[in-house]
Amino acid sequence: MFDYEVLRLIWWALLGVLLIGFALTDGYDLGVAALLPWVAKSDAERRMVINTVGPTWEGNQVWFILGGGAIFAAWPFVYAVSFSGFYLAMFVVLAALILRPVGFKYRSKKPDPAWRTRWDYALFIGGFVPALVFGVAVGNVLAGAPFRLDGDLRAFYEGSFLALFSPFTLLCGLLSVAMLVLHGAAWITMKVEHGPVYDRARRFGSLASLLSVLLFAAGGAYVALGDLGYRIVGAVDPLAASNPLRTTTEAAGGSWLANYSAYPWMLAAPALGFLGALLALVGIRRGSEAMSFTGSSASAAGIIATVGLSMFPFILPSSIDPHSSLTVWNASSSAKTLGIMVIVTVIFLPIVLGYTAWAFKVMFGRVTTQEATTNPDFY
Repeated sequence: MFDYEVLRLIWWALLGVLLIGFALTDGYDLGVAALLPWVAKSDAERRMVINTVGPTWEGNQVWFILGGGAIFAAWPFVYAVSFSGFYLAMFVVLAALILRPVGFKYRSKKPDPAWRTRWDYALFIGGFVPALVFGVAVGNVLAGAPFRLDGDLRAFYEGSFLALFSPFTLLCGLLSVAMLVLHGAAWITMKVEHGPVYDRARRFGSLASLLSVLLFAAGGAYVALGDLGYRIVGAVDPLAASNPLRTTTEAAGGSWLANYSAYPWMLAAPALGFLGALLALVGIRRGSEAMSFTGSSASAAGIIATVGLSMFPFILPSSIDPHSSLTVWNASSSAKTLGIMVIVTVIFLPIVLGYTAWAFKVMFGRVTTQEATTNPDFY
């Protein structure tokens, strides 16, 4: 079996894979929901849009559950601090996500237009709010969370819900929204018949692709010119037992860019973020659904990978006590736990991937307005 250092690296990479998997699957569900009131005007059009994600949205949430489970099992310190410190933000996300299944199930139960319109906007909230808050959360991770650890490794969070929304974190939130709206628009163009909804999705997708590029560039400039960043001072033992207080860390503006100088290959991640969004724009303009969806997927993967690679080896730095910062080397579970989890992952992750691929193959095809209004199995 792998040594402790390699196991920590494997689980750091797997956490990134799970987050990217969530963005690529459930991300377009969020994007479609956020676009619902704007790309579809009539009841038939909105039912068509809803049913582009109807068969797969529940399965896509598996990636969200897997991500939370991986944090809990592989990075218990990170789980304890983030899920307790960001409790209200998590509650807002969960409340918004609950609107999705309720909206899907109840929207078409009554023929009343006002009833259906209210549920359409509930679905919009269920897509827009999580997309925004997830981005805000990533912004707070980059900026550092206001927590500290005492001598017994008890975590104390000293922030507030409103403090989560700073100019930089809101920029990250808007980037997240633009990224997922682009992904959702690309999905809609691939799944609906050609017509008004298709054309509106292309317009919104074009706008979202440009905003993704601009906001991603603005975020990079903020990181480069601002005071964001942390670094480890002194030697690090990647084989040592987890104890965040044994690591000496300090805040250092611009440190999030240091890895790109040390490891130039990491520049592939931000390049993918930019080029993917531009590829999606070209695909949307040319009417190539495969190109636009490939581009939106690549952009989301590149943007998320950029965050992880920029911060490595940090996972959750502390803004009020840098010495309490959590890294790949000081916040993981034991080597035995990580090793058992690798075996479980090797067995079950291919099953999840295989089932997901099979489900998408079975559900492949465009949804029409006629089918959406006549098929009794549709939402």
